[in-house]
Amino acid sequence: MTMLSARLTKALAKGRVAPPPPTRLGLLEVLLRKRATAHAVGDLALEALLRDQIKWSLPVQCDGIERR
Repeated sequence: MTMLSARLTKALAKGRVAPPPPTRLGLLEVLLRKRATAHAVGDLALEALLRDQIKWSLPVQCDGIERR
């Protein structure tokens, strides 16, 4: 069984609906994990999409003031 098959089997065993991440940090962790998986399997389109989502999820700082 390949690594991807094992991960998919594990994900299906946990159920399809996962609760949303409670924080911006939690969302960022999920997106980074998904991007790493897309990179590992060579899905360039998905990886690019996830990079855009990661940029969107990062906090923005202007003149020392953090905006969310």
